[in-house]
Amino acid sequence: MRAEFAQAMIALADESPSSLFLTGDLGYMALEGVRDKFGSRFINAGVAEQNMTSVAAGLAYEGFIPWLYSIAPFAILRPYEQIRNDICLHNLPVKIVGNGGGYGYGIMGATHHTLEDIGVMRCLSNMKVYVPFTGSDIDLAVRAMASDISPNYLRLNLAPKGTPPVPPFAQWRRITQGNGLVVIGTGPVLWNVLSADEALRESLEVWNLSILPFYDIPDELAESIARTGNILTIEEHYGQCGINEAVAAVLMRRGMSSVRFRSAFARGYPTGRYGSQVWHQEQSGLAGPTLASLVREMLHA
Repeated sequence: MRAEFAQAMIALADESPSSLFLTGDLGYMALEGVRDKFGSRFINAGVAEQNMTSVAAGLAYEGFIPWLYSIAPFAILRPYEQIRNDICLHNLPVKIVGNGGGYGYGIMGATHHTLEDIGVMRCLSNMKVYVPFTGSDIDLAVRAMASDISPNYLRLNLAPKGTPPVPPFAQWRRITQGNGLVVIGTGPVLWNVLSADEALRESLEVWNLSILPFYDIPDELAESIARTGNILTIEEHYGQCGINEAVAAVLMRRGMSSVRFRSAFARGYPTGRYGSQVWHQEQSGLAGPTLASLVREMLHA
């Protein structure tokens, strides 16, 4: 998704002269085109993310729209106090972009992984979290963020190749229709459900969530849940403060707490070892045989 993001920013440069781009000394072999297009509006703030965030808040206060880019944990966890106090409490239109959400940086380990970002960002005042599903989502997500007067966080991840077309970027999208199990997921990890067991795909009704927070679900989704009584959430994020808890809260408010409800989420580092993103997903039951077994279990329960 990083390449699609760079192209979206290059297109935005002419359309939004008030946009500025700040990077924490990252983006080699990805942002050179952005640098050239933005010119003096491209700022390398160095490895100083807290300072970069406060500078962006000041620029936003003066009428600019700053875009901050770094590896996801460096973009949000290191400067979290500055995001909370300088940006969110003043409702400033700073756009934070974190690359490599979830286990995206693979063997580089926990310092470069971000398994809590959706939770910590969606609870901040005025903040919206954007989680693209495919690379084709990026342009519309960037444009939606650019037109939003509030702060935003964009979580970039590795999108699987060869994915079929999906509906245009939106907060909620129905990807497939089925009568056996409703699956709600955020981010590219949702594709793992569709590829877990080809024979079961026709039984799955798959929904994608791409903008948080949310306080209700579409009526069509509620009707499918009521019809099947069977729901699975999946996310490359810790279970705490994840979409599973948010979905469960909505179901309780709607009086639907009796449905069969299971969640697949990041389990951290069960073996204490590091590997590729797919390896970590398999360790957490987010891919491979464990996920396929869970889907079959829910369909046949």
